[in-house]
Amino acid sequence: VVTPVAPLSQQAGYYCRVCECVVKDSANYLDHINGKKHQRMLGMSMRAERSSLKQVQERFQVLKKRKDIGAFTEKDFDDRVLKHQEEEEERKRLRREKKKEKKKEAVEEPEMDPDVAALMGFGGFRSSNKK
Repeated sequence: VVTPVAPLSQQAGYYCRVCECVVKDSANYLDHINGKKHQRMLGMSMRAERSSLKQVQERFQVLKKRKDIGAFTEKDFDDRVLKHQEEEEERKRLRREKKKEKKKEAVEEPEMDPDVAALMGFGGFRSSNKK
């Protein structure tokens, strides 16, 4: 039984032990966890550090170098597409070969010797009802 007089930790909803509060649904709980009050109670500052012009320029240089290293040309893209197509064709070819091998094995299965079948009381797969 939940009553308004019950302790917060036993009331309906999501209870935050850090802030000792109850929120009613998961969306509000997520907002609370990311909010100023909760973060301040954890000892974190919500203020962003002020950057100087030099720091910003250095950061741009680092990002520019990273972008130049990972830059792709249209030729690189075409090469990757061709490589992917070749790999796909190879997989299809192997799949076809496996299928052919299975068919060969199925055809090459030896027929049961009629004498052995008669000894075992096995005549074949036809119906015993003959019309």
